[in-house]
Amino acid sequence: MTLTNFDQLGLSAEMLRAVKEMGFEQCTPIQAQAIPVLLQGNDVIGQAQTGTGKTVAFGIPVVEKVDPSQRHVQAIIMCPTRELAIQVSEEIQKLIRFKPGTYVTPIYGGQAIDRQIRTLKQGVHIVIGTPGRILDHLERGSLKLQNVGMIVLDEADEMLDMGFREDIETILKELPQERQTIFFSATMPKPILALTKTYQKDPVSISIMHKELTVSNIQQKYLELPERNKMEALSRLIDVEDPALSLVFCNTKRKVNDVVSELQARGYFADGLHGDLKQNERNAVMDKFKKGIVDILVATDVAARGLDIDNVEAVFNYDIPLDEESYVHRIGRTGRAGKSGISFTFVTSRETYQLRDIERYTKSKIGLHTVPSLNEVEEKRMKVVLDNIKSEIEKGSLSKYITLIETLIEEHHSSVEIAAALLKLNMGPDTNKEIPEEQYAGAEPGMARLFVNLGRKQRIAPKDLVGAIANEANIPGKSIGAINIYDEFSFVEVPKGEVEAIIAALKGRMMKGKKLLVQLARKRT
Repeated sequence: MTLTNFDQLGLSAEMLRAVKEMGFEQCTPIQAQAIPVLLQGNDVIGQAQTGTGKTVAFGIPVVEKVDPSQRHVQAIIMCPTRELAIQVSEEIQKLIRFKPGTYVTPIYGGQAIDRQIRTLKQGVHIVIGTPGRILDHLERGSLKLQNVGMIVLDEADEMLDMGFREDIETILKELPQERQTIFFSATMPKPILALTKTYQKDPVSISIMHKELTVSNIQQKYLELPERNKMEALSRLIDVEDPALSLVFCNTKRKVNDVVSELQARGYFADGLHGDLKQNERNAVMDKFKKGIVDILVATDVAARGLDIDNVEAVFNYDIPLDEESYVHRIGRTGRAGKSGISFTFVTSRETYQLRDIERYTKSKIGLHTVPSLNEVEEKRMKVVLDNIKSEIEKGSLSKYITLIETLIEEHHSSVEIAAALLKLNMGPDTNKEIPEEQYAGAEPGMARLFVNLGRKQRIAPKDLVGAIANEANIPGKSIGAINIYDEFSFVEVPKGEVEAIIAALKGRMMKGKKLLVQLARKRT
């Protein structure tokens, strides 16, 4: 019988409790196949793409086999990037929640090594790290491997692509002969197979078919359009699809910065991830994205390697990827662990042949999609408003407002006219007309306009204002409205109920070396 539930895997009560707390009920295919084999102590070659639940597939056996009473390193998990090492560490921390006395630490470049050395000296059971930093600690003597019984190589193909083969082999040779060696990889090129032959003993091969992972639960669509129309298309798609979290992929760091700036200028809360960011900056961006403060993450392929975010509902390929495998990795960031997702790929007329290559590679049909019209965007906005109205009606407690409406009816206004007027006010200005800033100085209904004493001459960008409000006042990105930046000052629209908190949070703060002055803007007469 195929195992599908965690309580069928022979796990400890503590582990079952941890899994339940994480919200898991049924195993993904890789978990159902790998966990029993790993618990039996076998070496494993697991072929599974990111997003299939493989971290839990190897994480559960690793945690189950650790003996908390023995305060030394018993398991190593090797990852290609800092981001993946951090994410795997966070997942393992959840798995050890009800196993007291078990300690986990990530080690990677970009973090102070002295701090890592102190943590290792205190005694940890599971180390998650990048090959270079693991090797660095071995050479310093701060990491000792004589008691390691398990090693996991996660995203092994990525590590080889990034040039870590020599480091990996050096580390594997330092491990005890009697150990369990586990390879997880999205692909199985010859170099991976060569490593498995040298460093594993009678490994069990487990493969989740490529086609099953990348296509079944992800709607794949493409839009053919010129480069100059991409931003407008992206904005309208985001408005119509309204994903909770979305990823936008670009091929270059410069394009990431350009797209982030344009999205922020249009009032979206977006941020970027690319190789030029310092580690603390990358961590801050990822933390905001996970919390939903940033709901649109724009990234290059290299920066996005190993990203493991469960709630990404849409992927936008702003630039068509440079190769077919990158396409698979990109769209695999949505539709994770059985959830549905959608991907949109922007293609210029000269790039359609690349799209056909991707279709052949993925054995899937990518459907043509049109750019949503302004009417479709407006209809979406209206639907959201109507849904909110229905929700308020169901909640009740409207007697005060009913009295006001009855007063208007007594003045010979029909209930339909009143409702239409209120809806118009709620919807804001007609999006089919351009309203000059000089004529429209007020904020959208439900919003307040804040005056900020810094502008273009102080090199203020939308991301600076949005970042300050989000970070200091903890305001989610979607709630921040229009931003207008002038030479000497700026305006930002925020929810009326957050005005006092934002002004208090930003009081006395510095931006670009200047002291911030934030106050409620006065509507022009």
